Amino acid sequence: MIKQLNTNLSLDQLKTYETQFKALADSKRLALLNLLSVNGEMCVCDLTEEMDIPQSKLSYHLKIMTDANFLIKETRGTWSYYQINRKHVDSILSEQLCCILKPSK
Repeated sequence: MIKQLNTNLSLDQLKTYETQFKALADSKRLALLNLLSVNGEMCVCDLTEEMDIPQSKLSYHLKIMTDANFLIKETRGTWSYYQINRKHVDSILSEQLCCILKPSK
């Protein structure tokens, strides 16, 4: 276990990054992100058809991506609609991770 870090990141922040990177470490979830980035907001009913996986497995992947803050879910009536959380994705793709990947000397 890490006791002390030479960066300004707390163990909680590192755990958050761990969760997010684990969410991205799956080809189905990456395909899901790609599909939503190309098509924008989509209904879970359309995602099931496009992804060609059972609804139960899709729900599992959607929950992981939503819990990791990569997706935003909105329920309208009986259907759930998903879209990419662009603000969060942009922050992950930014220099925010520089202190982990390229620590200053």
